[in-house]
Amino acid sequence: MDKKGVAELKRRFTKENCTFTRLCGCYVDAGKNKVVDLSETFLNLEDEEFYKYLEIAKKTLSGTIGNNLLELNFPLDEEAAGGRQQFLLGLRESKLKNPELLERFYDMVIESYDYAGNYLILLFHDAYDVMTKTTDNNALDESEEVFEYLLCAICPVQLSKPGLGYREDENRIGPRIRDWVVSVPDSGFLFPAFTDRSTDIHSLMFYTKDTKAPHAEFMELGLGCGARRTATEQKMTFHSIVKQAYGDDVEKSGEVLMEIQQNLNDLVEEKAELEEDPVILTPELLTNVMEESGVAPEKAEKIGKTCAEEFAEEAPLAENVVDSKALAANEQIQKEKELVAQVEVLQQQLKEKQIEEEADEVVKTYDVVLRVKPEKVSQIKSEVINGQKCLVIPMAEDEHANVNGVNTTV
Repeated sequence: MDKKGVAELKRRFTKENCTFTRLCGCYVDAGKNKVVDLSETFLNLEDEEFYKYLEIAKKTLSGTIGNNLLELNFPLDEEAAGGRQQFLLGLRESKLKNPELLERFYDMVIESYDYAGNYLILLFHDAYDVMTKTTDNNALDESEEVFEYLLCAICPVQLSKPGLGYREDENRIGPRIRDWVVSVPDSGFLFPAFTDRSTDIHSLMFYTKDTKAPHAEFMELGLGCGARRTATEQKMTFHSIVKQAYGDDVEKSGEVLMEIQQNLNDLVEEKAELEEDPVILTPELLTNVMEESGVAPEKAEKIGKTCAEEFAEEAPLAENVVDSKALAANEQIQKEKELVAQVEVLQQQLKEKQIEEEADEVVKTYDVVLRVKPEKVSQIKSEVINGQKCLVIPMAEDEHANVNGVNTTV
């Protein structure tokens, strides 16, 4: 499922285009007790509720594919009778009108979703009449298929912040009443996936707000799919592997990691310019990049082995392990260092220029200006030769002199 598919579904989440048939939900407290259920015909909701629920639906399909949105596949045993995929298909076919299936779904979430607090489980049902599109992406007035799907959102429910407010009943300013407020989704999923504008019952699209710590336990135990790392997790894992290879040498590990990232980023940008497929960080590619980055053989072997173990199930995209912000910051630091070096050169040139100018001033003041080695000063004598007062500087055969910039020998 790609960005176009996600965007196509989200464009329908408006008052004019929305076709959600039903909305169901369950409010769960911190003790994992079901407090209240809700079941509504979506189009009959009051406008204020209608728009709030639409906003939640949009959030559940927001973010970056591969980071906030992960495509999860069902293993074969979950597609067999009694499996989670089969259960979700039954829940979809019920159009959320079967109370027993809904209760089973809520129990499944409660048992597998690790969250210390209150939360609201929401389920939307929709049937999207997918219109045929021409090669130039214009829609035709005929249907390809009906994409029937479920959209689940799990939203934390938290107390509003304490504060002061106007107490109308008492006509005074006093402490505001704190309410339990439904927040934006923390996790959720779309089932089935909408792949190439068609129903894909073999996979679903999982949403996580927190890309550093998605609910892997819910992916596996709740939905029956193998957990996948987000791009953020892949980056954190790779960086940790490189740093651990250098132990306590933080400075060296930072330099090596930055060099590896820079070389990977150059490769990614090169492939992007050529409009080639994304670069996958295979063991072979990592070996080449580490060699190019000057990583010592024993360190490269250690890093490569650990990466092969950590990413055995799925090699990450090269762009996922690159910290673009860190590269930009490092580039700025290098520019600043270059500027400092240039300033030092200019300062030295200026100093030399000042010395030359001072020497010129001295020349203008005196008829003869001498600059000799300290050990020669005591050898200089004043003598009268042929009636002319002269300065005499003894010179050995191997000594050289420079007169007004011209080298000469005795």
